Amino acid sequence: MTEPQLIIFSGSSNPELTRKICDYLNLTEGLLELKRFSDGEIWAKYKENIRGRDVYIVQSTMPPAENLMELLILLDAAKRSSARRVTAVIPYFGYARQDRKDQPRVAVTAKLVADIITKAGADRVITMDLHAAQIQGFFDIPLDHLYASPIFTEVFKEKRYDNLVIVSPDVGGIKIARSYAKRLKAGLVLIDKRRPNHNKAEVMNIIGDVEGKDILLVDDLIDTGGTFAAAISALKKRGANNIYGAITHPLLSGEAVEKIGNSELSKLYVTDTIPIRELKPDYKIEVRSSAELFAEAIIRSHYDESISSLFDVDKS
Repeated sequence: MTEPQLIIFSGSSNPELTRKICDYLNLTEGLLELKRFSDGEIWAKYKENIRGRDVYIVQSTMPPAENLMELLILLDAAKRSSARRVTAVIPYFGYARQDRKDQPRVAVTAKLVADIITKAGADRVITMDLHAAQIQGFFDIPLDHLYASPIFTEVFKEKRYDNLVIVSPDVGGIKIARSYAKRLKAGLVLIDKRRPNHNKAEVMNIIGDVEGKDILLVDDLIDTGGTFAAAISALKKRGANNIYGAITHPLLSGEAVEKIGNSELSKLYVTDTIPIRELKPDYKIEVRSSAELFAEAIIRSHYDESISSLFDVDKS
């Protein structure tokens, strides 16, 4: 019996990342046709035989919601085309911020999205830096959760800071911040903040010493940039020296890019899980590719090998 052939397809949300993944693996991207009816309805067709093959569909699910809908359609089409195994590679897992019922009469959209991805035909999911680690438990299929920390820590190992401190913007991010601190042999600081409304946060207290220190502020995503800018301002008031950011998913909605550019931030490092508009030097943003991590996860998954070394947050 011959081994099922690996094939990777790209949705329309992030085709450049898919190309980089295929280049790293020395594979030709699968042929896929995507169309829209005049009313915007999505139509998809695989233009080559995928029967019995190991299919990987790369699609981030950031807004608009059509990105999620497109992923579901591609999963369904692959399953109905008799693919042996269908894996949804979701670099950015959207709707993850609504991960619990923290108010009356609200939806838990992270669980809803997990359910519909499974129902659409996914046998496995590969994603990176979920907004809440508990979302892994929302899936009834295997999920491989990758972390961007190896990408960013390489940058700061090269710079060799003697007084670097890792800052977590909230309690939820402390585990990831701790992994950065361990890898970089740096101190750890926590920001205590309050969120009166969506996309708004107030820094209440900084727990730890930042005076005269170089700061690396780490988080899973940056949306409007308001929380991030407030954290930078608060750290500067406490005597922080150079401030850097390492954020996995650059949603950068509204005036986020302008807020970052106008802040006292030295540089913000992000990944390409979400494509962003053309960058200018005054934006203070540098993109580091996640393609190698995803490519390694895909090839190891295909050959049923362990990928734990790719998402071990406590690895030194």
